[in-house]
Amino acid sequence: MNERQITDFFNSEVQKTVREDGCSVYKMQNETGEGVITRYEIFHGIELFYNDFHMKDGQNENKLPHPDVLEINHCREGRFECVFSNGDCQYVGAGDLAINRLTNETISTTFPFSHYHGISITIDLNEAVTTLKQVENVLGGLHIDLCQIGERLCKKNTCMVLRSHNYIEHIFSEFYRVTPKMIAHYLKVKVLELLMFLNDVQVCEYEEERRYFSKNQVQVIKQMQAYMISDLHRHYTLKELSNKFDISLTSMKVCFKGVFGCSIYSYMKSYRMQASILLLRSTTQSITEIAMKMGYDNPSKFSEAFKKEFGELPSEYRKKLSK
Repeated sequence: MNERQITDFFNSEVQKTVREDGCSVYKMQNETGEGVITRYEIFHGIELFYNDFHMKDGQNENKLPHPDVLEINHCREGRFECVFSNGDCQYVGAGDLAINRLTNETISTTFPFSHYHGISITIDLNEAVTTLKQVENVLGGLHIDLCQIGERLCKKNTCMVLRSHNYIEHIFSEFYRVTPKMIAHYLKVKVLELLMFLNDVQVCEYEEERRYFSKNQVQVIKQMQAYMISDLHRHYTLKELSNKFDISLTSMKVCFKGVFGCSIYSYMKSYRMQASILLLRSTTQSITEIAMKMGYDNPSKFSEAFKKEFGELPSEYRKKLSK
């Protein structure tokens, strides 16, 4: 894609700030935070972007579809929510690898945890196929079929998500560790390695998921989350939540994990611990009082859960703060 298409691809408000040695840096900002995108041209038709966002809402305007472009996304930290024009929502979490043909129109992208770090690779099939043939002629014996990758992994224009796996982690860990001195040439090697992996990957060996969630389902789950965190003293059973929000138990559990990346129980336990940290920092309330607010009738149980989460007792944490 050319320079004009690059800025259109992300957001009309993205500001280009630097261009040096094949690297361009773009900054975006809105009322929810800011983000930085660092772009490298790997080969003609293949580009790589380091994405670092500290914001909740990303591109909340329509992005035009690019039917001849494959997009590969790897999430290093955080969580990514993509809403398509048909109302479907797709989620990518830490360690996940998503492969998508940019046929469907995207109407918004958000980051539920208000931060996201990862890599995007865009492949213009019309240009990259020719480029890779030249690379294959030089290397000899290498064969990467980009069209086959798109057709096999993105059937009916769906988004394929390969969940976190040791081999995926191995490939991408080196993307994040490469030194500036090596980056120009090393990224070429790593992108070829990734494409070789996708060319031959047997998705049955991975925890693959094509699941999408409807806009209405996601709205219900977000309302449920807001309801639960509004009163941390109260514990709700899954059946109570299912009845109150008129959603089946199975759909509720699956969709909640899809949106927030963990079970309802795990999410609320972690949320209570994070909330207790804020109270320990900003108030003089006793540990017993904080435990009661977090829904623990027994302060010892609260302290035990706190230590399991943070590696120290709440009394030890507060003592460190006082020093």
